[in-house]
Amino acid sequence: MQQSSLEGVNPMIVAIGGNVAPNVCKNAKYVFWAISQLRKRLGMRLSVSFPYASPAWPPGSGGAFVNAVVVVGTSRPPAHALAVLHAIERCAGRVRRERWGPRVLDLDLVAVGRAVRPDASTARAWMTLDPAAQRRTAPATLVLPHPRLQDRAFVLRPMTEVAPGWRHPITGLAAGGMLARLPPPRRGGLRRVRCPWSPERRVRRTKGATLVKRGRGA
Repeated sequence: MQQSSLEGVNPMIVAIGGNVAPNVCKNAKYVFWAISQLRKRLGMRLSVSFPYASPAWPPGSGGAFVNAVVVVGTSRPPAHALAVLHAIERCAGRVRRERWGPRVLDLDLVAVGRAVRPDASTARAWMTLDPAAQRRTAPATLVLPHPRLQDRAFVLRPMTEVAPGWRHPITGLAAGGMLARLPPPRRGGLRRVRCPWSPERRVRRTKGATLVKRGRGA
């Protein structure tokens, strides 16, 4: 794999997804539009995974999602970056009516280096929260790493492409290790998105963005 150089900046991991368009290729266009907006609004270097389609989570929350993960380099603080992510969602037309409902775009700040916020005990509490409670309740403040990262194959799989060496500061596990711990049904259903307009070309036309490369047998 090839990634853009992020030395000297604060690396952030951002997960992007959406599922309101009628098919995966149209959802993928929203995802890559969001990537171009990240570049414009934060002036950052990007390393971009391939897009993946997966069944909606939780079940019943709409059609298939398209997801990708981006590693970004910026000097901006996490709170500012999170505000930018929410602004991009609003610009795409997202209205937050229902937690974990269908959405045109969902941008999550997954991690900022090895930072733990607001503190380790709070982060652990949200990581271990009952799934039913997770659906009803959202944190009042930014929690890093994202408290449901270890449960989501649709984030972990693309993370193995762009952040294979990153380790969770609480569990010590890399994305590949967290992915391997998920039960097979939770790991299944992911597939690379291949569209006539080529997601790879869209990334290459985004100045400062690098799409990861994989061998013929990948």
